[in-house]
Amino acid sequence: MRWKSAMLVYNSKAGKEKAAQLGDTVAALAGEVGELTLVQTQEPGDGEKACRERGGDHELLLVLGGDGTVHECINGAAFADPAPAVAVLPGGTCNDFARTLRLPLQVGRAAEEVLAGRLKETDLGSVNGRVFTNFVGIGLITDTSENIDSDQKERMGKLSYFLSTLRTLRQAEPFAFRLTHDEGTIDSEAVMILVANGRSLGTAKLPFAGEGVQDGLLDVLIVREAGLSLAWQVINGGDLTDYRAGGGVIEYLQTASLRVETDEPKRIDSDGEVYLETPAEISVLPSKLRFFYGPEAPSGGLLGGLGGSGKVDGETRTKTAGERDSRRNTFED
Repeated sequence: MRWKSAMLVYNSKAGKEKAAQLGDTVAALAGEVGELTLVQTQEPGDGEKACRERGGDHELLLVLGGDGTVHECINGAAFADPAPAVAVLPGGTCNDFARTLRLPLQVGRAAEEVLAGRLKETDLGSVNGRVFTNFVGIGLITDTSENIDSDQKERMGKLSYFLSTLRTLRQAEPFAFRLTHDEGTIDSEAVMILVANGRSLGTAKLPFAGEGVQDGLLDVLIVREAGLSLAWQVINGGDLTDYRAGGGVIEYLQTASLRVETDEPKRIDSDGEVYLETPAEISVLPSKLRFFYGPEAPSGGLLGGLGGSGKVDGETRTKTAGERDSRRNTFED
């Protein structure tokens, strides 16, 4: 018996197919767990409460659901004492954090990876006192989340995110911001600021090199212009060199902490959940929890592109102070 006790939290809205696999998952784990507690979430906050109050009573926490359920449960598990090992069983639309962990997207196969035992300490992030697994976004990315049609999401799955992006691009307006990070301050305008811990967004690979969730840093992408071609490149992990070299449309940096201020409060998207506003105090939480991973990625990191050596196909990854956008905003020093 590998685990004396485990708790499995599952979203009652995870879908009939995933619910049908729940029995198989329990059966697969039966030989590994002495005592298994099932918790079905009914209302927002149920998962967080269960994981915060009862997570420390179990050696293993299994979360069956999408990124929203994972986000909620991790906000509880991160404060459990002692913190349990965490297994994500993907049961949502995008399952971005499961992709970052390189887990199979079938619940049964993901459960097999738990049995394989690839358990690693993993970074999380904090924004205004709340924990995130995958990303924090301001601007275009938040508007896209809020513009998703729930009926379309039910019928079309991840295609609904693309359709929402198309709708949102037509309405995107730049906003003034001040971003203070470990090595300096940026005063400029942008249509989107993305702070990533993970390596997947809307099912697409983000254009950052390295492990991400094990490097003790956050990847920050500042996008200054909205356009269909650029948005397509960003969400599909494409080559952003031409955009970065062509007038500073995109700026990239890595930092362990940052503060984002805007001239007016902007809503914040945290793992697809929109309930916070700027100003945003954001930091990495190194090796905060232990997660189960899928098979190892090839050597050289998960992705090419930005990061790693600090260059973008030979170009430095950030602009010098003199090259930065000189447009004025409303902040006072």
